Amino acid sequence: MPFTYTRTVRFQDTDAAGVVYFANVLAMCHEAYEASLAASEINLKAFFSNADLAIPIIHANVDFYRPMFAGDRLTIQLTPKQVADDEFEIAYQVFSGEIAGKCAAKALTKHVCINAISRTRNQLSEELMQWLEQFQI
Repeated sequence: MPFTYTRTVRFQDTDAAGVVYFANVLAMCHEAYEASLAASEINLKAFFSNADLAIPIIHANVDFYRPMFAGDRLTIQLTPKQVADDEFEIAYQVFSGEIAGKCAAKALTKHVCINAISRTRNQLSEELMQWLEQFQI
């Protein structure tokens, strides 16, 4: 079952034309990712400051279907998927207004688990495996 995150577009999220700046959509998606980790009872401070493991993003893309403006209420649906023992991806759908409305954007991020010191690939941690099981379809 996908994780759902809601937020309001702030003025600071927009560009000179008054629409959400493209890079800020990825930042909003990352907020949803962090919220999903917290909803799985993962300690965010420990997760993001882990001296042994790191989970860098190795690929990201966004497709836009309609503009988003300051004050719009966004719903972001996040669906993670394990790709390999050391890799996962997250698909995001961003809706402006009601979920039944049209999708405003879709994004995808790919992540890899690495040893933070040697920078070699590592298996996903047990807590990440539990997070994946909770929110993947």
